[in-house]
Amino acid sequence: MKRFLLLLILLSFSSISFAQQHSSDQIKSLKIAHITSVLNLTTEEAEKFWPLYNTYDSKISKLRHSAVIHYLKSNETQDIENLTEKQATEKVQAIETFEEDYCSVRKQFIVDCKKILSNKKILLLKKAEDDFNRKLLKKYKDK
Repeated sequence: MKRFLLLLILLSFSSISFAQQHSSDQIKSLKIAHITSVLNLTTEEAEKFWPLYNTYDSKISKLRHSAVIHYLKSNETQDIENLTEKQATEKVQAIETFEEDYCSVRKQFIVDCKKILSNKKILLLKKAEDDFNRKLLKKYKDK
């Protein structure tokens, strides 16, 4: 099983290095392979963990693509400076709501993970996600 996962990871990384454009599906499958190899989940843990993780990842992705985040990324400083105080207040309230939702989703995910995984594996999961994101950013930066 470990050999199969290692082979899957190696093939995934080599296919990404040859591809000119990375799709989100490719990145997601690489992330899953990376997390799987780091966590070394039992079959029972994996059956419970992956549906939970996929739901969590979907919720976080929706939050990251929310209107307020899109607004902040797509507008220039000058556009923001031209807002009325009322418009700015609405945007700040939207950011507060986003931050509350984002934190509550992450917190609930950890609470739910405690029912499936050991605390050590939860820490390993966080480390695996951070390491994967760092590697992905480095790969894009190098291109």
